[in-house]
Amino acid sequence: GQETRGKQKIEIKIIKNEDDRLISFSKRRTGIYKKISKLSTICSGEILFIIFLPAGKPYSFGHPSVESVAKRFLNPNQPFNKTTDAPVEAYCKVRINLLVKYFNEVYDQLDVLKEKQKAIDLAQKSHGT
Repeated sequence: GQETRGKQKIEIKIIKNEDDRLISFSKRRTGIYKKISKLSTICSGEILFIIFLPAGKPYSFGHPSVESVAKRFLNPNQPFNKTTDAPVEAYCKVRINLLVKYFNEVYDQLDVLKEKQKAIDLAQKSHGT
């Protein structure tokens, strides 16, 4: 038999216990940011994601930046390259793209290391060490 249930499909509903809810958000936040980053890269779009936790703490992710996307949202007729601080935003966009690429590479490496650790743990359990 299996020792774990593996990846299970969960019912989408509010988590009643506040501590469990915060833990779930903390675990899923980087995954959400990674998906948003990939969507922005694939579609060459500007994205702004903001979530407020019940305690009032905001978390945000913006590409190329929260400020530039918010400006575009407030004035949709103003093209990105026509903003007054376009050179700074262009530099930030390039820098953020590099950082997002690096983040995704490190995150993928972490996933590989986790899988290797699982294999090591399983091998140790099967050998009784």
